Amino acid sequence: MAGIKKLTNGEITVFCEQLAYTLKAGIPLEEGLLVIGEDLKNTEGARIILELADTVGAGGTLAAALRASGRFPHYMAQMVEIGEASGRLEQVLSSLAAYYDRQEALARNIKSSVTYPLVMIVMMAAVILVIVTQVLPVFQEVFRSLGSEMSGFVQGLLQFGSAVSRYAAVIVIVTGALVVLFFLLRTSKRGRNFLASCRTRMFKKTSAALASGKFASAMALMLGSGMDVDEALSMTEELTEDERSRRRIALMKQKMAGGMGFADAARNAGMFSGLYGKMISVGFRTGTLDSVMERIAARYEEEAARRMNAFVSALEPTLVAVLSVIVGMILLAVMLPLLGVMSAIG
Repeated sequence: MAGIKKLTNGEITVFCEQLAYTLKAGIPLEEGLLVIGEDLKNTEGARIILELADTVGAGGTLAAALRASGRFPHYMAQMVEIGEASGRLEQVLSSLAAYYDRQEALARNIKSSVTYPLVMIVMMAAVILVIVTQVLPVFQEVFRSLGSEMSGFVQGLLQFGSAVSRYAAVIVIVTGALVVLFFLLRTSKRGRNFLASCRTRMFKKTSAALASGKFASAMALMLGSGMDVDEALSMTEELTEDERSRRRIALMKQKMAGGMGFADAARNAGMFSGLYGKMISVGFRTGTLDSVMERIAARYEEEAARRMNAFVSALEPTLVAVLSVIVGMILLAVMLPLLGVMSAIG
């Protein structure tokens, strides 16, 4: 199954929504899958869904069909299995659709927040390289023709530009290797954990908000599927890839085993702040813990998005200012001596 491409969060959202609608309309599971598959016509998605329908039609469960396909997350198959066992498959599918929709929106937000600064940095580096490798050598020839030499600062830049031009092939190969290494790291669990730890160190508060939001979202889904708090907590720990979150969940379980309530355990383990701990206490007493966890997840996701947007908003003028200063220093280092030479000649 390692070589099988998983469906995206967006594709899973659409599938769960459509299947939940068919079940709500009273259409049997197998027939609902056939309707969805036939509606997609001759596509890869249609083939996957029709395979699910074949497995269900042969007497298998939807959860077993999802696992056999290899295209769906283990977490989704687990939740569908719970929904089938409890007779709440429609509600579970609706909750899964909402969960994966939030994950997709969050991933898009993170991607845009990271992509824009990277593009700015690459453009800034390209401008500086063009100046150093193409523009400064022209001015060097002008200075030589006038019988003068450029300043030590500019001479150093010229040597740097010459080295870049000389080893351009090596730089391209090393850059390509780093890009390949990055994508390879993303394909393995250990690699994803390493990248996650790097992000956590760089964006500590944002990463903490994202981790707490994902935990709250997963707990809301499981509690809404009929699981009790202990079962939901154990399954969340099992399915969580982030090591810091796993340690916090383990600490929560330890404190709850010692008699501490869920809200206090979450607060003491550092999973939620005091305000959210009070919300959880109220939800626990009123039997609306799943709804409270959904609201907490939404607030943490909004906080993470706000922090990422603030980071991008602060980074853009900073990069522009840095580029302006660098280009200005280079131009001054070139133009002032050149003006001096021209004045002497005049």
